[in-house]
Amino acid sequence: MQIRFSTDFGLLSSEVMQEFGKELRVLVSKMLAMLSLGLGLDEGRLDMELGGMEGQLLQFKINYYPKCPQPDLAVGVETHTDVSSLTFILHNNVPGLQVLHGDKWVTAKLVPDSFIVHIGDTLEILSNGVFKSILHRGLVNKEKVRISWAVFCEPPKDTVVLRPLPELVTEGTPAKFAPRTFEQHIQRKLFKKVQDDFSL
Repeated sequence: MQIRFSTDFGLLSSEVMQEFGKELRVLVSKMLAMLSLGLGLDEGRLDMELGGMEGQLLQFKINYYPKCPQPDLAVGVETHTDVSSLTFILHNNVPGLQVLHGDKWVTAKLVPDSFIVHIGDTLEILSNGVFKSILHRGLVNKEKVRISWAVFCEPPKDTVVLRPLPELVTEGTPAKFAPRTFEQHIQRKLFKKVQDDFSL
């Protein structure tokens, strides 16, 4: 599925955003189906575990990075992983998103009229670490304003318990994560608790 959009974020009307959200939700299901099959599961499994078509939420966030005369001395967004299952990032074709690959920071390649998509904590938990939450950061640009529109696909905060799927837990691959709600996971990250009830 191809979704085209304007990179002039100020021109997006509520009707356009609603239609965009509907189309994106269909894309989310298709991507979760592919990831489920990659884990050797039924194609609808991850979508169901995350709350299904009606339960999952799409959270929109626009990041604005002004021009910076000394970009080497500033970071737009600090190093982090997302709590979401999937994150979709639209961009205005100004580079700045970096992901950690091995021990090196790599700037994400920008393709016009495209998304950047990465996996978040929720899928790392459900997959028992098979899928890794992407460590990334946002940099500022010396010559151009950088704008990114992040869409976070998230399960319901309190009604879904995140835990490694039973099919992916064996004697050889024990559970790496203790059960938690999405809200509990968010609170854990916000308060940066290193040792807590979720540690195994």
